[in-house]
Amino acid sequence: MSRFTRFAGSVIEAVLTPHAVDRYLELVDPMVTWTDIRGRVTAVSRRSDRTVTFSVTPTRQFEGFQAGQFIQVSVVIDGVRQTRCFSPAGSQHQPGDLEFTVTADADGHVSKHLRENLAVGDVLGLTPAAGTFTLPGTPGDRPARIRLISGGSGITPVLSIVRTLVDEEHDGAIDVLHFCRDSGDNPYREELDRLARRQNVSVTYVYTRAGGRHLGPEHLEDLGDIGFACGPAPLLDTAKQLYSDAGVELRVEEFTPPVVAAPSGEATGTLRFTEAGTEVDNDGRSILDQAESSGLFPESGCRMGICFSCTAVRKTGCTTNILTGETNDEPDQHIQLCISAPVGDVEIAL
Repeated sequence: MSRFTRFAGSVIEAVLTPHAVDRYLELVDPMVTWTDIRGRVTAVSRRSDRTVTFSVTPTRQFEGFQAGQFIQVSVVIDGVRQTRCFSPAGSQHQPGDLEFTVTADADGHVSKHLRENLAVGDVLGLTPAAGTFTLPGTPGDRPARIRLISGGSGITPVLSIVRTLVDEEHDGAIDVLHFCRDSGDNPYREELDRLARRQNVSVTYVYTRAGGRHLGPEHLEDLGDIGFACGPAPLLDTAKQLYSDAGVELRVEEFTPPVVAAPSGEATGTLRFTEAGTEVDNDGRSILDQAESSGLFPESGCRMGICFSCTAVRKTGCTTNILTGETNDEPDQHIQLCISAPVGDVEIAL
């Protein structure tokens, strides 16, 4: 986008305040945007009883992705825009539609909605790709032996990496270890089987409901020159320990929000959302969870402190970082609501 185009956009935005240009354009056509990225659903399939696979044509503002990255996908449910992070499953070298596969979790408000209701023609909100779960080096200069470990829906960024390496004609070893409930719970089984017929690609399945054990040392005789792991927390914890013990680099992508407890003992104080004029007793959960329980709907994405979409200003009080345990009480500080919990009385500009 040119400097003049950005300047013109800023002028138009100012004239149309309080609403952004795209809020007016979407009344005519939701795919006509000035700055926002949108995507129209062009294909939908449900390959297993828990998943939905869909293709999305993004608007011109989308600039591509690196294999393994995630995109924040927004959908309106009951009049409220909800945002979650999903990884494209395609190769980074294939332009055009983006492919996603979403697994409907029992408590997944957005994932269940997509599984049950998504249809061709729907328009979703998108953001630029982000994340560091990516291949090191450049095409032709990748690690010789690459080990990829996935559990459940963690297969999507892993498959993106494999597809990208195949497009690059990577001739090193590509070893995939995938954990899922059973063969019917594997939406990419046919493609993974085809990939496994390539000379340098191996694919191993572990079906946990058919007696297969969860990740352990017996599954990883060869760790490769670098490892990638994406899946539920227990799988990642084990992978981290195995690779750390062996001194081999491991890159991980987490998709399970951290378990939140009161910062230290019993939660105390009140949490006040100044713009909404709402005050609640602090129950120790993240500020994002408490805001949503109070009927507020702050913007959010990954819910794990990765995407930085749920930031707000802490006006007063002290909060603790759920991931690190660090506390901070400086006034008028931007914090991430999904990984911050109140310590005593706290005021948030929300």
